[in-house]
Amino acid sequence: MRYAVIIAGGAGTRLWPMSRTGKPKQLLPFIPTAEGPRSLLSLAAARTRGLIDPNNLYICTNAAFTSQILADLPTLPESQILPEPIGRDTVNAVAFAAAVLHKLDPDSSFLVLTADHIIEPLATFQAVARAAFDFVESHGQYLLTFGIRPTHAATGYGYLHLGPSISSGSGNSAVSAVQSFKEKPNAELAEQYVASGEYLWNSGMFVFKTATYLEQLQKLLPQSYSGIMRIAEAWGTPQQGAVIQAVYPTLPKISIDFAIMEKAPLVGTLALPVQWLDVGSWPAFAQTLSADAQGNRTSGAVACHLDSTNTLAIAEAASSAEPHLIGTINTHDLMIIHTPRATLVCPMQDAERIKQLVSQLEQTGNKTFI
Repeated sequence: MRYAVIIAGGAGTRLWPMSRTGKPKQLLPFIPTAEGPRSLLSLAAARTRGLIDPNNLYICTNAAFTSQILADLPTLPESQILPEPIGRDTVNAVAFAAAVLHKLDPDSSFLVLTADHIIEPLATFQAVARAAFDFVESHGQYLLTFGIRPTHAATGYGYLHLGPSISSGSGNSAVSAVQSFKEKPNAELAEQYVASGEYLWNSGMFVFKTATYLEQLQKLLPQSYSGIMRIAEAWGTPQQGAVIQAVYPTLPKISIDFAIMEKAPLVGTLALPVQWLDVGSWPAFAQTLSADAQGNRTSGAVACHLDSTNTLAIAEAASSAEPHLIGTINTHDLMIIHTPRATLVCPMQDAERIKQLVSQLEQTGNKTFI
């Protein structure tokens, strides 16, 4: 049977101060849609409708977010939440899901999504996802990832180096081997990748047979495999919570790409011909907003700009629900993010340094602001 798992446990630090420890970015209703603002998590869940049975959707997340997730996805049973007591990176989040699903259904295959993306059109995404399921169900030893055709020489994404075709499909169902995974390149290398036509952006989305993923985990990361199988054994029993609490924090913290995908012998990719946006930073979020004639973008606030260009002005509503005004004079390539607890002012080019600022706040005893 086919399943989907959304990995939704991240802290979303680069979207501070709106994304905070108690309410990370994937749960913020801040993505503008025709139906009104929605969370990244709810958009990811909607992406699976019509693709899998709703009873086969699972969310792997920080246990502390459970009540917020159930409020955001009111039709999701709590039994379909995989609670992490502490984040141990993506290899273990995916392994947690694989082990539980394999226990429920030994012949299962599953789609791994993250609560970071805006993907359009939906019909194209689902058509490619179905082709991916078809492929792994007939080529069970392959691990399959999705690649995005680069639109520019991005330095913030990893890249997939394409190899020869490994399927007889065509168009959106054509599977290529992955020769290698490339980490975030510098600008010069990114230009070379894009110019060659041999690289796709690594989307961080996958389709696997649960058995295949667990086999590779056992070979490549046996410590994680041992712990995860203890958790799977306890799943659905009265010992479930205690075993997760005891075992999960001991798992080695490492990403799925480093631990599994870069080392597994049979890795393929399907190109996703969609509009894809990884909402991992404020400049990325700005792309979801309409711009005025001077390139200024606004969300949640009333903005008044005087001789300003390419300024991002965002406000989180206070409890009074009164509108907040952000005024600028002669600002350029700047972002202003205002919340009731903290305000960030930062040049667009330094957006990646927000994580550094959050780390400094933590080190200086200001954890209440993060």
